[in-house]
Amino acid sequence: MLRLKELLFLSIAVAVLSVDVNTAIVRVDARCTATGAVCPECGTWSSLVHGSYLRFPADVSSAGQSVVLRLRVRRFTCRNAACGRRTFVEQIPGLTRRHSQRTERLRSTLAAVGLALAGRAGARLARAFGVSVSRSTVLRLVDALPEPELPAPRVVGVDEYATRKGRHYGTVLVDIETRRPVDLLPDREASTLAAWLAQQPGVEVVCRDRAPFFADGAAAGAPQAVQVADRWHLWHNLSEAAERTVTQHRHCLRVLVPEAPEPVPAPSEATSGSPWPTGHRFADHTRTTHATVHALLKAGHSRRAIQRQLRMTSRTVKKYADAAKPEDLFTGQWQNRPSVLDAYKTYLDDRWNEGCTNAWKLWKEIVPLGYQGSYQRVRAYLHQKRTSPRPVTARPPSPRAVAGWILRHPDTLTEAEQLQLKTVRTHCPELDALTGHVRSFATMLTNRQGERLPNWLDAVRQDDLSSLHTLAAGIDRDRDAVTAGLTLPWNSGAVEGHVNRIKMLKRQMFGRASFSLLRKRVLLS
Repeated sequence: MLRLKELLFLSIAVAVLSVDVNTAIVRVDARCTATGAVCPECGTWSSLVHGSYLRFPADVSSAGQSVVLRLRVRRFTCRNAACGRRTFVEQIPGLTRRHSQRTERLRSTLAAVGLALAGRAGARLARAFGVSVSRSTVLRLVDALPEPELPAPRVVGVDEYATRKGRHYGTVLVDIETRRPVDLLPDREASTLAAWLAQQPGVEVVCRDRAPFFADGAAAGAPQAVQVADRWHLWHNLSEAAERTVTQHRHCLRVLVPEAPEPVPAPSEATSGSPWPTGHRFADHTRTTHATVHALLKAGHSRRAIQRQLRMTSRTVKKYADAAKPEDLFTGQWQNRPSVLDAYKTYLDDRWNEGCTNAWKLWKEIVPLGYQGSYQRVRAYLHQKRTSPRPVTARPPSPRAVAGWILRHPDTLTEAEQLQLKTVRTHCPELDALTGHVRSFATMLTNRQGERLPNWLDAVRQDDLSSLHTLAAGIDRDRDAVTAGLTLPWNSGAVEGHVNRIKMLKRQMFGRASFSLLRKRVLLS
């Protein structure tokens, strides 16, 4: 009997009366052997039995078969006359609870499945091991789990996560020392973060990015804590500023490409007097129609017959018949018609020669310059350049590629990249200064030499690099946190990992991802 109870993980206070095994289900008859129970309201012990009834809680399947307990429980009379509860039902610790249709072991198993897989996937897995449950039940079991008891954090990492990207964000807080999340906040307001930090007097360090709402919230909620700006975000900000600087001086990259010879016009275009060369769809259509009309006239067809045959109006047939050659039909409305794009073709040609062939990107660049035409016109112009015969010439490297050379460690560059970067730095003093500033900041960041930050900011301000000036102004407003980030060993790497994990959990709960349920899964998984 004891061996059977161990196999079924039943309580010692339960006596197994019989076991009925068939092909689909295992039914275990059992009863409680305790002499009495404690009233759940007043705590009075009672052994006075009022009555009994049967409960049928489902248990975890055994050997692929569903297990159901046929458990007889007793109802006791409370001996405390002042208690509002006259009778109560005994509960077996670790086995049953009030109004539950499942044993505690099955509840904890389904809750663990729900934490790992959420509703739909959790319900499918539960059916695989013999438990029929709906996705809503799995989510309710997860939502009913108690809050975790976590130690008060000393070093807290804070970052935002998107519940709806671009519209609504929340805040995740992580214990950097244990690398475990400690809480989720429903928004990213400074007041919400400040209220949470005010309840955690033991916080000594706050790791964050350079967002102003996190800086203000940390300053208001934990003024005693040291704020640390994350090093990855600092390097990312410097990378963006470096790429913008290289883009502003992209004309300096032409030194890496030899001068291409002037293209020689095709003989058909240079010698013919036609404003439309062969290959233009309007010119080719006009020539074909002109030849067809004149061939039918020579064959003896009347203009009315040609009109019916070619499905043209009489006026159109007359126009083609009266023209001695197709070039006479190229009227002034086709040739040399002005376009709103004419004033910007020089800019587009320069960007094309630099290697930028993305019509959408070029359209976005000329709109601030005053272009009021459509994107389709820009795309058609670039399509004409793309399909027209032209000599194949080398293109200069893109600004992003050159920025990558500047941002990478010199030892990781190939010999060709080192030579090209050296050529660019020789011919462009601005990019040479940019390279020096980036490598100085990289040394300061990797060796954690935060005391060198004021000298670096002064050196940046002495050069005419507007993007770095903007970065330096932002760092200067948050200098204490940046200095701490370049000096102390703490960073927000663990927080970024949990932000990616939240994205995965949110996609698993698509359509059912309420904040309370998401918070439970993040904190308990």
